[in-house]
Amino acid sequence: MGHDGWMVEVAPERFEELVSDALDTLPPELASLMDNVVVLVEDMKPGRPFLLGLYHGVPLTSRGHYYAGHLPDRITIYRLPISRRCRSEEDVVEQVRITVVHEVAHHFGISDERLHELGYG
Repeated sequence: MGHDGWMVEVAPERFEELVSDALDTLPPELASLMDNVVVLVEDMKPGRPFLLGLYHGVPLTSRGHYYAGHLPDRITIYRLPISRRCRSEEDVVEQVRITVVHEVAHHFGISDERLHELGYG
């Protein structure tokens, strides 16, 4: 349960659909630029119970001619922290969208500070 005792039950399969739907809302010109990145869904990051999502990799803006043979970057969206934060499935849908956009933005090299300014913090 969330810190206020609330949690929206979202089955893992449904949550994965929501993440996929959020990715489908990305502008095609942006989605086509995503390179060497995989999006995963996990229940929660161990030791980080409030973390909604995480980007792990080398942002496109930091890749140079040396960038070859790297494993794919990872964007992980965490189901339980998002479910605990929300009060309805509609809230979950919106929070998943915001979290997906936030982590994809990191893939493009956009900082947390700028994302907060844009309302995706």
